Amino acid sequence: MAVDLPIKNIAEMFGWAAKKFADRPAFATRVKGTPNWDTVNYKNLYETGVNLATALIKLGVKSRDHVGLLADNRFEWILTDCAIQLCGAADVPRGTDVTDADIQYIIPHSGAKVVFVEHLEMLKKLQKNKKKLSKVKHIILMDKNAKAPAKVLHLYDLVEQGRKLREKGDRNVEKRVSQIKPDDLVTLIYTSGTTGTPKGVMLSHNNLISQLVEEIIPIDDTDRILSILPVWHIFERAFEMLAVSRGACTHYTNVRGLGEDIKLVKPTFMGSAPRLWESIYLKISDNVKAAAPIRQKLFNAAYFCSRMFQGSVFFLTSKKLDMEGRNFVVSLVLAVQAVLLAVVFAIPYFLLDLIVLKKLRGATGGQLKGSVSGGGALPLHVDEFFNYIGIPVLEGYGMTETSPVLAVRNFKKLVIGTVGPIFPKTQIRIIDLNSGEVIYPNSARPGNGRGIKGEIHAKGPGIMLGYYKNPEATKRVLREGWMNTGDIGMVTFNDCVKIMGRSKDTVVLLGGENIEPVPLENRLTESPLIDQCMIVGQDQKNLAALVVPSMDGFSRFGLKAKNLAALAADPEAQKVIGQEIKSLVSAESGFKSFERVQDFRLLPKAFEVGNEMTNLFKLKRHVITERYKKEIDSMYR
Repeated sequence: MAVDLPIKNIAEMFGWAAKKFADRPAFATRVKGTPNWDTVNYKNLYETGVNLATALIKLGVKSRDHVGLLADNRFEWILTDCAIQLCGAADVPRGTDVTDADIQYIIPHSGAKVVFVEHLEMLKKLQKNKKKLSKVKHIILMDKNAKAPAKVLHLYDLVEQGRKLREKGDRNVEKRVSQIKPDDLVTLIYTSGTTGTPKGVMLSHNNLISQLVEEIIPIDDTDRILSILPVWHIFERAFEMLAVSRGACTHYTNVRGLGEDIKLVKPTFMGSAPRLWESIYLKISDNVKAAAPIRQKLFNAAYFCSRMFQGSVFFLTSKKLDMEGRNFVVSLVLAVQAVLLAVVFAIPYFLLDLIVLKKLRGATGGQLKGSVSGGGALPLHVDEFFNYIGIPVLEGYGMTETSPVLAVRNFKKLVIGTVGPIFPKTQIRIIDLNSGEVIYPNSARPGNGRGIKGEIHAKGPGIMLGYYKNPEATKRVLREGWMNTGDIGMVTFNDCVKIMGRSKDTVVLLGGENIEPVPLENRLTESPLIDQCMIVGQDQKNLAALVVPSMDGFSRFGLKAKNLAALAADPEAQKVIGQEIKSLVSAESGFKSFERVQDFRLLPKAFEVGNEMTNLFKLKRHVITERYKKEIDSMYR
C-alpha cells in the first residue's frame, strides 16, 4: 500500500516533517554516564538544518555540489545531511574507519570542496592526506565538545552564522530547495573494494523517495527506533529517512552500549545486521548451557513447543517455504498435520511462552514489534529461533545500487528462508547463467518459472543512475534499465525471493563487509606451493579458501606424492599450506583483519577449463561452490 508523501525531494521532506510532527522527538542521543537521552524535535532539526545550510551556501556550496561527510552515527550526522540536502547538494558519506587510500581516492574523485569530519581524530586522518586533497577548500568539525583548530571551521559556529543571516532576511535555502530536480543526486556512496578503485554509486532523490512511499513496515510517530548500523550505509540511511517520513524517533547507540540502551529505549523497531542476531542467539545459548539442569530442560521444552505450534501456524497462514509447488493432496495432508500439532501444543506453548520466552523477548526491551535485517543472509537456525520465539525478524535484500530494497519480508509474508516478496513497483527476473534465457517470469515454464534458480536482475525506481565518472562499470551492470545484481536466487511458490549464492566475485561477510576475492587469490597463488585457489565466505563470519596444492612446488620442497589426492591428504602438506596462508595474507602484507583467511581445505583435483573454469581461465564460482559444498560446510560447521 502506498503512502501519500507530498514531497518532490528529500530536502522538502525535512520541512514537511517539521510542520507535520513539529514538537515530536526526532532524534535522541544518550547523555554520557546517565540513563537520560537528549532529544531534538522535528521543528528544531529543520530550523537548525536551515541555519547550517544558509551558512554553507554563503561559504560557497552550490546546487549539485558534492560535500564530504566522514562520520559515524550521531545527531550531527543527520543534521549535516539535512543541511546538505537543503543546499541542493549531495553528500559523499563514509565512516571514520575510512582508510588513507580511500580518502585519497574518494574525496578528489567526487570533487568535494567542503568536507565534514566527526571529531579531532578524523580531522588528523584527513589532514595526514592533505597533499592529495588539493581541491578541498573547507574542513568542518562536527563534534560539539571539541574546539576547531586554526583554518578549520566548526559546525555550530556555522549554525550561528546561518541563524544571523536568516534574521537579516536570507532565504537562499527556500530558493535552492525549489530548484531540486527528481533526478538530482541526493548522495554519492562509494562502495568498498580491494580490487581496483571504489565505485561511486549515484542515487537520486527519486531513488530514495521510492523506498519511503510504500507501507511495508507499519511505523508511525509513536515508534522508537534504535540506530546501530553505520548510518552512511544506504540500508541504515533509508531506514532513518523512513523514520523521518513517519515521525518516529531514532535513538543513536553503538555496539558497546547496545545492551543497556535497548533496555532503556525499549525500541519498537530497528534495522539490524545478521551478526547482531547471531550474537544475541549465541549469548542465549551460552546462558542456557550455564544454567541449572531444570532451567535447561524448561528452555528446551519451551522452544520445542514454540517450534511445533508456531511452525504449524506459519504453514496454515501460507508462511512456510515452498520451493517445489506442493500439489493439493500434499498441501491438504500437511494442513491436517499442522492443525493437529497446533491443537496438541497450544496450551503448553502458551504456558511456557509466559514462563520462559517472554523473558527472552525482554532482552530486546520487551516492546520490539520487529526488526529489518539486511547486509547479509541470516543463518537459518537463527532466523527460525527468533521468529518462533516471537521476535519477528523481517529479512530484506538489496544493495547500494538499488537504494537498497529489492525484496523484504512483511508481517503478512514472513516466509523463513526467504527475503520476502518483491518490493512494490520493482521487477525481478531470473536469468539462466548459461543460456541467458529469462527463467522467471516465463509463462512457458511450469509455475511461470518459480522454483528455478538463476541470476537475479532488477528494474524499478530504486535503481541507481550509474557509477560516477565510470561509464564502463555502469554498462557492465546496467542494461536497458535492468541491474545485474550478481546474486543467484529464485522466486519461490510463495512468491518470495530466495537468495542462494553469487555469480559475481564479491564476497559479502555476515557483518556486511564487502571483499573482492581476486587480490587475495592472486596473493595466495604467488606461493610456489599453491597452484589454484578460491576464496569463500559468503554470509559467513570470516573467509576461508579452497586450495589446489602444487605437485611441483612440494616436490621441490622435498615432499613427494604419487598424485594430487595423496598430496591433499598429507598432514605435512596441510601444515605447510596453513603457514603459507598466514604469512601471505597478513597485516604486514597490507590486508585488513576481515580479509584474513581463517581456514582452508586442500582439493584432490585441479580446476579445469569447461568444468570449474571458463575458456578465459576465470573461476566459475557458483560451480565450484556447489561441487565442494561439503568441504566448505566443514569449515563453517
